[in-house]
Amino acid sequence: MTHTADAPATPPPLDEIKIGGLGASRRRVEDNRFIRGRGNYLDDIALPGMLHMEVLRSPLAHARIKSIDASKAWAIPGVRMVLTGEALATRNLGWMPTLSYDTQAVLATDKVRFQGQEVAAVVADDPYIAKDAVTAIQVEYEPLPPIVNPEQALAPDAPIIRDDKLGQDDNVVFDWEVGDREGTERAFAEADHVSRLSLHYPRSHPSPLETCGAIADFDRATGKLTVYLTTQAPHIVRAAVALIAELPEHQIRIVSPDLGGGFGNKVPVYPSYVVAILASILCERPVKWIEDRSGNLISTGFGRDIYLDGQVALRKDGKVLAVRMDTVSDHGAFFADAQPSKFKIGLMHSAFAAYDIPYAYLAARGVYTNKAPGGVAYRCSFRVTEAMFFQERMMQAAADDLGLDQAEFRRINFVRDDDFPHRTPYGFLTDSGQYRKCLDLALAEIDYEGFLEEQKAARERGRLLGIGISTMTEPLGAGNSREYDILGIKMFDSAELRVHMTGKALLRTGAKTQGQGHETTWAQIVAHELGLPADDIVVEEGDTDTAPFGMGTYASRSTPVAGAAISMAARKVKAKARRIAAHLLEVSEEDVEWELGRFYVRSQPSRGVTIQETALAAYSNMPDGLEPGLEANAYYDPPNLTWPFAAYVCTVEVDPDTGVWDVLRFVAVDDCGVRINPMIVEGQIQGGLTEAYAMASMQFITFDADGNCVGSNFMDYLLPTAWETPGWELHEVVTPSPHHPIGAKGIGECATVGGPAAFVNAVVNALSHTGVRNVDMPMLPDRVHQALTTGRDVSGAPPVKTD
Repeated sequence: MTHTADAPATPPPLDEIKIGGLGASRRRVEDNRFIRGRGNYLDDIALPGMLHMEVLRSPLAHARIKSIDASKAWAIPGVRMVLTGEALATRNLGWMPTLSYDTQAVLATDKVRFQGQEVAAVVADDPYIAKDAVTAIQVEYEPLPPIVNPEQALAPDAPIIRDDKLGQDDNVVFDWEVGDREGTERAFAEADHVSRLSLHYPRSHPSPLETCGAIADFDRATGKLTVYLTTQAPHIVRAAVALIAELPEHQIRIVSPDLGGGFGNKVPVYPSYVVAILASILCERPVKWIEDRSGNLISTGFGRDIYLDGQVALRKDGKVLAVRMDTVSDHGAFFADAQPSKFKIGLMHSAFAAYDIPYAYLAARGVYTNKAPGGVAYRCSFRVTEAMFFQERMMQAAADDLGLDQAEFRRINFVRDDDFPHRTPYGFLTDSGQYRKCLDLALAEIDYEGFLEEQKAARERGRLLGIGISTMTEPLGAGNSREYDILGIKMFDSAELRVHMTGKALLRTGAKTQGQGHETTWAQIVAHELGLPADDIVVEEGDTDTAPFGMGTYASRSTPVAGAAISMAARKVKAKARRIAAHLLEVSEEDVEWELGRFYVRSQPSRGVTIQETALAAYSNMPDGLEPGLEANAYYDPPNLTWPFAAYVCTVEVDPDTGVWDVLRFVAVDDCGVRINPMIVEGQIQGGLTEAYAMASMQFITFDADGNCVGSNFMDYLLPTAWETPGWELHEVVTPSPHHPIGAKGIGECATVGGPAAFVNAVVNALSHTGVRNVDMPMLPDRVHQALTTGRDVSGAPPVKTD
């Protein structure tokens, strides 16, 4: 076709990949500062006149406080203040609420309830003086019997840990149940076989590279409190501080700068945050507190630590008729989980969502013990990691009991592709998936049938090979306001998009990145919606004075909720831009069409205006009756959770003489819906699998009979390096979420959720000829060797011997 001067050629459509839109493996823009050492982390911040705080922690797990003598600390030059629980109690700050409707001591008053609990704090001119002064505080303790596991906590003669609570006459935190109990009982009565398995998912620590910290700065002249804080949820912390400190919320500013990792560890409100705020108010100067590594490992939020008695009702042809899960969770001294208020055990009942099972029943009990508070959503959507681990360990045991092939047993019970939305046995509604396709791809890539032949031949020669399968589907994006809240605050999220007259844009969200790459991927969503180059979009988060309200980033809420809010804000901008375009093109709005980055007249595609031209007109050539500017904000209340799926297959070899096991291959197939940035998705999967491997193989943090934390440093609590970490073989299947604006489901936690069971299943499979059904994580060589030589299951539940 030829064009005359009167009929200009229609410009070619924008290439979405080239402008950094959906599907572009765009390099992380935040790395430009991180790799140059120019990040702005909490300890990089120094304010004029700033003082420093250090916290004294209890060396005992359970003891009454008889006396605290701080006179020697006060006498040290440079000490400005010493705070104890008694001093805080006079200001009604002895105790604070937790995110689970419990109470937690800020500084211990009556007794200490776990090793590492905060007892006193010193504020001084520099951190070294503060550390010296803390060691000068003398505390007289009266030791009490420590409790380090639920069995001890529930014993008839167990000492009451929370004797501060009126009416608390045992160590039970809660009893909770979900599912169809009667239907489950009927199914078990009709079953051809019942498979049983008892498991302990051990306590794990998120171990972020950066520990927790706070800088509180109270300005007496203005009444404004500014707190620089290592938090994943700035707005929630602001609300909590307003309640605890009795300050008006509009006079509180929470700033979360660059975070050196979070993984759920930086969601709770910790006592030292509150102490630093009070110290700043009393001293009328900024006060900084930076946690040391041992303090982080023994006192901040743990994950997991939950016990399962699982049962599966089976038909002899392999069909699962029902599952029954009895769980007991160890919450430590205070119930401080950050999770939806309605669900006492988090989303544990998401188990078996990928399987078409008619009936299920879950009974959950939480108990207090003399440990630091546990139960944080450590790189998982509120106990989903435990749910998927229990699910896949139970599925393996059931298949073995029936003598069925592991893969075929799962195929028999998978939800079919045409059965979505699917109602799970515990009541969730899953959105979409291709479960069998994912598993078949993983099995083909690892040559499943070939490995089984190799395994059989190797065993005849004395070599122990094993193969483990794990699948997972994780409920992400908690959640819709009908069911999900924290402390009554609904779990929606928000975004604010402002397009400047030059076509550049500023995007602010209520989320808070801690390594997910928000500054990169959020701009890609806007590029996809509006056609603005991603490089022309700046992303800001983490400052409650500028960011719109949001619930923060944890439990893989980023893309399912905040990402959706960004899409909706961009679509509002586009709707207004369409009206401006119609004005510029002198046609009715109904005659205006859209292609990426450009509006045009339906009957004359060559007549059009770019999104940048409409942005300029929004400030210079507005139609009558339309207010100037091109910006919008959106609050997104998700209609449902999103449900990514994954299939992981692992092969291992176990040394029969030492119990050492090595990963031979690991194939991962993830379906997280539409992938915004494939490179970042793959990075998240690799990081998640590395954490899964660490939990399965080496991360050993436990307690002895005296309540001492074993694993309070990185000499004992091991983190994998590139040397130990296996190679990962990554593949994908894409099934868009039907209700998410861009079809994305989320990915940040999937590998950590589904990975551990693959490793354990593989090692147990290698030992199956001995009759061993379980080796608790971490599968340390001595545990594997013990199982191999005795033919018995090996538990890792505390207490452990340390002699």
